[in-house]
Amino acid sequence: VQLQASGGGLVQAGGSLRLSCATSGRTFSRYDMGWFRQAPGKERAFVAAISWSGGSTYYADSVKGRFTISRDNAKRTVWLRMNSLKPEDTAVYYCAAKDSGGSYDMVGSYDYWGQGTLVTVSS
Repeated sequence: VQLQASGGGLVQAGGSLRLSCATSGRTFSRYDMGWFRQAPGKERAFVAAISWSGGSTYYADSVKGRFTISRDNAKRTVWLRMNSLKPEDTAVYYCAAKDSGGSYDMVGSYDYWGQGTLVTVSS
């Protein structure tokens, strides 16, 4: 499956953005999907994940209550709505697809990755 993330940009603290991850290739609905981010000089970190059916969602503690992950299997797309953005949310955001077991919050659990989209939050 191919993943294409978009929607990043520059936003002031307290603002909102919605990231999109469009997919193509193999059946989208079989994959659990996740969002990760990587800030300069830091390792890639888990942000949010959603099960293949959309029935279960998972969030990093740092984004709970501010970010919402959702998906539409008919549109083969997953979104990350980000509200109340903070400067520490600045990072390149990656979407990823998981076709097997493993923890939702582990980079190594994911089989496919998009190219990333940059989110910059100014103070």
